[in-house]
Amino acid sequence: ILPHIFQRVQTQQHAVIVVAEGAGSELLGPSTEREAGSGNPKLPPIAEYIRDQVVKYFDEQGQEVRIKYIDPSYSVRSVPANATDSLYCTQLAQNAVHGCMSGLTGFSAGMVNNRTVYIPIPHLVATSPRSMDPHGPIWDRILAMTGQPNPKINPQTNNKATPPEPGPTELNFPKLPEPTVH
Repeated sequence: ILPHIFQRVQTQQHAVIVVAEGAGSELLGPSTEREAGSGNPKLPPIAEYIRDQVVKYFDEQGQEVRIKYIDPSYSVRSVPANATDSLYCTQLAQNAVHGCMSGLTGFSAGMVNNRTVYIPIPHLVATSPRSMDPHGPIWDRILAMTGQPNPKINPQTNNKATPPEPGPTELNFPKLPEPTVH
């Protein structure tokens, strides 16, 4: 990705790099430290790592680079909730308590079609949009829309896509449980 960033800066005079919180554990390793207040695992400092690698790469190319590093997590989390947020959180909290008092466990309260529902946590995990096939069409679209290099494109074949790898021919969609409406 560093050569792509370098090329982008050379042609456009700028580049914007967005890094997801929690990304990079495969590069930096999972952290054993815990957050002081919450006890959650402290996430690896991937943004600082990428910043340092970009500076190092540009230095190796003999090019000066200026980086503006913005960590929006504090500004986003410090914004007070508006009335809609407060109402939504109150509804979710009240319904979560009602579910617990009814003896339910292993669920999350949520909204589906403007109705409060109890969603089994195993279902949430199994169908989470947070995992994405890095060889699938959604990731290809993201790369194309953002102008990032696609490792499937072979520069020796005039940037034509390489043939897809053989894979399963049968699609197996999980059966979704019916939501419980209260």
